[in-house]
Amino acid sequence: MLDFDQSNHRKDGFFLGNKAGFARKQDKQGLTITRVASPLPVIVPSLEKEIVPDRNHVAWTSVRQERWEGELVVQGEIPLWLKGTYLRNGPGLWHIEDYNFRHLFDGYATLVRLHFENGRLIAGHRQIESEAYKAARKNKKICFREFSEVPKYENFMAYVGDLAKLFSGASLTDNSNTGVVKLGDGRIVCLTETQKGSLVIDPNSLETLGRFEYSDNLGGLIHSAHPIVTDAEFLTLLPDLVNPGYLVVRMEPGTNERKVIGRVNCRGGPAPGWVHSFPVTEHYIIVPEMSLRYCAQNLLRAEPTPLYKFEWHPKSKAFLHVMCKVSGKIVASVEVPLFVTFHFINAYEEEDEDGRVTAIIADCCEHNADTTILDKLRLQNLRSFNGEDVLPDARVGRFTIPLDGSPYGKLESALDPDEHGRGMDMCSINPSNLGKKYRYAYACGAQRPCHFPNSLTKLDFVKKKAKNWHDEGAVPSEPFFVARPGATEEDDGVVISLISEKNGSGYALLLDGSTFEEIARAKLPYGLPYGLHGCWVPKK
Repeated sequence: MLDFDQSNHRKDGFFLGNKAGFARKQDKQGLTITRVASPLPVIVPSLEKEIVPDRNHVAWTSVRQERWEGELVVQGEIPLWLKGTYLRNGPGLWHIEDYNFRHLFDGYATLVRLHFENGRLIAGHRQIESEAYKAARKNKKICFREFSEVPKYENFMAYVGDLAKLFSGASLTDNSNTGVVKLGDGRIVCLTETQKGSLVIDPNSLETLGRFEYSDNLGGLIHSAHPIVTDAEFLTLLPDLVNPGYLVVRMEPGTNERKVIGRVNCRGGPAPGWVHSFPVTEHYIIVPEMSLRYCAQNLLRAEPTPLYKFEWHPKSKAFLHVMCKVSGKIVASVEVPLFVTFHFINAYEEEDEDGRVTAIIADCCEHNADTTILDKLRLQNLRSFNGEDVLPDARVGRFTIPLDGSPYGKLESALDPDEHGRGMDMCSINPSNLGKKYRYAYACGAQRPCHFPNSLTKLDFVKKKAKNWHDEGAVPSEPFFVARPGATEEDDGVVISLISEKNGSGYALLLDGSTFEEIARAKLPYGLPYGLHGCWVPKK
């Protein structure tokens, strides 16, 4: 960790110049730049071996080196109340030696850190040292089963041996490249779809501390990559691939033991639907059963299919199940129109005039039941944009789940998709509105033509309007909302995003949560790969 009051500080191969004071100056265009460190920190490569990148947009290029840390020059002004650390996880290394990976989700995890304090910004990144990453680096080849990649077998018996390890989970990756969460007890855990890919990290040094070992006997190999995490609890879903269904489990802060709340049996088949994420309300857990279902046969294959570990079963239909958080009882199970989503945004309970809950409203980033979005995320596709508008349409899908025993729920657009360019993913909300009725959400939208979400958008579900931010040729990552301490308005705060530029550069961006206008940016020494999901660790 770099401390703000240290000078001539050298640690882990990083160097900062003399203690910096702040100056106010103007750039060549006359723009007033405030809170600029003067003199500038010296930014040099870490002592780690530099990674040779591909010649593509930096968003889809392997990270330049294993780690870096330094203070950034700030244009604009960082609010003084913003004190803490933003962590962002995601795939960042898409090759081993001269072998290039196939899919965005295959990359070895790169954790990025932005530490805000007193209007200043320290940034850094570091590779997460999973067993999969360490083995690949040591053996110069893929050694575990990734999203679309499998080890290259020397002979048939080696393949058979790997299959045996698959059933025990030994051959599955622990490459925790999807999300990062702060547990109620303060521990920071990076996550992916495999349970073994739950790794504890130090939020200051970004050091990988070890595996998060679950102390229960619930077993299973996979779980939702997006648990619901608050200061009071950790909720997640464990898909059952043998007897198709889901265990709904809770873990209390300070423990590693998950306890079963209840079980949902699938109404369709032949396997559970993929549950990358799920929503909750104040009293209920919503378990989605998508027609994009896990496929055991695809898990066994040595080469990927078009839908990778999944299979599309439209005839199996789609369902939403509502479970009581306290009793584990299923209070509603409805058939809904077919849908495809990676990410639910939020859910809440709708009440009548007497205060009785009559329905559940659940919002998600919905891809119009089009599974081709998975294949659009192949690196070959991401690296070959030629100006054509090939990003599949997406929207905010709003489910209405009646609690009166009706067998069917509704799915409609929460607002006109053209408001956000018919692109929609990577969402965040004010965490104080989790499970409650809310007005605003932040997400990645589209400025057409494009092949990937390339804008940031603020959604207003009351006015059914969107405000959009766009930087030509740039790829922004998930807009993460941090509320101002003591705020009473839902959108009183800032939105943090990391931007990868087409010229190979990159910067950290702060937008005003209310106006959605830029308030500050800080240029990175080099552009970083596209990342997925983040969390906020407030300064104590």
